[in-house]
Amino acid sequence: MQRPGDGVTLMAVFFTSDTHFGDHRTINIHRRPFASVAEMDATLVTRWNAVIGPADTVWHLGDVARRPGDVPGLLARLNGIKHLLRGNNDPSATCAAEGWSSVQDYAEIEAEGHAIVLCHYPFRSWNGQHRRAINLHGHSHGKLKPMPRQFDVGVDVHGFAPVSLAQLLPAEAPKA
Repeated sequence: MQRPGDGVTLMAVFFTSDTHFGDHRTINIHRRPFASVAEMDATLVTRWNAVIGPADTVWHLGDVARRPGDVPGLLARLNGIKHLLRGNNDPSATCAAEGWSSVQDYAEIEAEGHAIVLCHYPFRSWNGQHRRAINLHGHSHGKLKPMPRQFDVGVDVHGFAPVSLAQLLPAEAPKA
């Protein structure tokens, strides 16, 4: 992200989940609009790199790829500084792959003035929920009823690309 005229590159923060690279089952189960795994994987890489710059941070909220052996090569092809929040389809080899800046099951971060609770799984309640904290998750592939301040960041919900917090949050009314 660059401010006009200042020449300074600013890091942006993005979120994604449930890429399921290399997994033919995901095309059928979640009715993804791809004729093949190769087409799905190419689209996921292209859309990721169209949104994410080299200095951007990406929180991947789990379910990366079907074959753990493919993960290091995928991470090398994907822009950004990548953090993994382990999903139910992420074996130890995926978590140990070179290219992750961190790997954990749960994280609480602050971004753009918001407290954010991150996990692969959606919560009914989360730390800070009643103090306007936001819960970002994957796992459900867009099939859960929305809750206030809770967002599914999975690729199935967001055009097969990572998403920014600004894209998730409703626009705030101008202050008078």
